Amino acid sequence: MNKYQRLEEITQLINRKGSVTTNEIVDKLKVSDMTVRRDLMELEEQGVLTKIYGGARSAGIKRFIERSHLEKHTENVEDKKYIAHKGIALIEEGDNIFLGPGTTMEILAEMINSPNLTITTNCLPVFNILNQKNDPTIKAYLLGGEMRNITKSFVGELTNVVLNRFKFNKMFFSSNGVKDGFAMTSSIAEAYTQEIALRNSLNTYLLIDSSKIYKEDFTVFCDLREITQIITNSEDEEALQELKRYTKVLN
Repeated sequence: MNKYQRLEEITQLINRKGSVTTNEIVDKLKVSDMTVRRDLMELEEQGVLTKIYGGARSAGIKRFIERSHLEKHTENVEDKKYIAHKGIALIEEGDNIFLGPGTTMEILAEMINSPNLTITTNCLPVFNILNQKNDPTIKAYLLGGEMRNITKSFVGELTNVVLNRFKFNKMFFSSNGVKDGFAMTSSIAEAYTQEIALRNSLNTYLLIDSSKIYKEDFTVFCDLREITQIITNSEDEEALQELKRYTKVLN
């Protein structure tokens, strides 16, 4: 079991029980006491729990249920197409791009028609869409690793080691929620991979439909003040002004 799996297991355990001892975690995960203590420190920094004598208690994080890839495919389809169309206008010949996971990114991949692109992704459906174009001017790379079946994306040490070697001039990505100046997702492992891609990209574009604004999810992976632009279909002036507090918005 790798670090990201441990963190998710500990989070699920503590949210289910309310509090847990260090010994319980050691017995369940079959790891050392020191490893558990380091994991608890990291989860406390993320606001997931509060360390107490001999263990930790829940910090009151809500229970979030991540919808399946199939379910997401049927949600807000027209809004996602609108957003993807706006994103396509930002892609130019010769770009070196990273595309994150998500159904909005799949729609964006379907619309891509610029020549001489290099596109890297950790999302299998996005790669398949690009590969099926049979365009010799588009070089598509799929990062391997451990697949998260719920999003069909690759995460973990293997993915991250390879991704750390790449640089991109543009990154397009989505999130499950945006609130208080941060983008959020459901998986710690997926968050780590997204963070690396963000650090290694010159221009970063967050594509979110209006249903994601003011919505929370399990873990933060992006500070909106550090990205280039948000692309959304929202026409809610209050919501747009909130987003514009942190970065540029295209709608």
